[in-house]
Amino acid sequence: MTGRIVILGGYGAVGREAAGALSRWYPGEIVVAGRDPGKARPVTGAVPLRLDVRDQAAVERAVTGAHAVLMCAERDNARVARSCLDRGVHYLDVSASHRLLARIERLNGHARSRSVTALLSVHLAPGVTNLLARHCVTAPGDAEEVRIGVLLGGGERHGPAAIRWTLDGLGEPGTSWRMRFPEPYGVRAVHAFPFSDQHTLPASLGVTKVTTGLCLDSEVLTRLLAAAPRLGVTRLAARPRVRAALVAALGRVRVGGDGFAVTVSAGTGSAGTVTASFSGRRQSRATGLVAALLVRRLGSLPAGVHHIEEVVEPAEFLGELAAEGFDVVLGAPHYDAG
Repeated sequence: MTGRIVILGGYGAVGREAAGALSRWYPGEIVVAGRDPGKARPVTGAVPLRLDVRDQAAVERAVTGAHAVLMCAERDNARVARSCLDRGVHYLDVSASHRLLARIERLNGHARSRSVTALLSVHLAPGVTNLLARHCVTAPGDAEEVRIGVLLGGGERHGPAAIRWTLDGLGEPGTSWRMRFPEPYGVRAVHAFPFSDQHTLPASLGVTKVTTGLCLDSEVLTRLLAAAPRLGVTRLAARPRVRAALVAALGRVRVGGDGFAVTVSAGTGSAGTVTASFSGRRQSRATGLVAALLVRRLGSLPAGVHHIEEVVEPAEFLGELAAEGFDVVLGAPHYDAG
């Protein structure tokens, strides 16, 4: 890999983790951009850059001549992606918003014509979950249903953007089910949550149905999360003042630890049920490392717009994450007795 790597939104939790890893591998080549670097803790080995992504001319100056841009913010993502592709710059996006990712997907032909790669689903969910799902789906069109459960630690610090996204995802009351997570969590109730995997995986893996759900390490907070739509919290959260107060309050709440786990199961006609999991501490570190490791692979990936599971082999990549201290379990097919 040669050339600068520009991280937009690089002073957030995920951006800092990605910048830290990349700076160790490519010293002097990492540019961390944010609206006010002077107020943020410096990232060792990275070059700070004051940049507001709303300023199109400033974005164009920042990305021109770069090898890759890692987008760790949710603001005009499709516009930023196109600016990168126009200049022959690879693009990666950690957004978990299906709406934003769908807009970038439309740039596939443009990316191919410029011989550059735009990589989406670069996160824990979607991202690692997509790779686990690909492992569990033994043959395209064979899986009857893929279920994805995401357990997050209520004690880890999450930024305002992540909290707003969670409030938006609460929506209306939905279904719930139980899934087994790696120890020490065990079997937990998981509540339907609109992770973008449920939209992308049916097409990319050829599966019939994908269901995604969320729970927290604190079972009390999980029950409150599930009850929020029934209690009218989501309607109140639509009001700007209430929303701002909720985001501020939730940013201060620390109930639980910093552990996380994701579990994916696929029921197939030919291979029984296959389950896989990924777990560890500090999901922001895990996401940052996912992004950083993918930057290292850009030179070997095909041109075009792709979700991670379309171009990355699960076992090898998840093995790289395991080497960073995370736990990976890739299960074999299991048949119910009788």
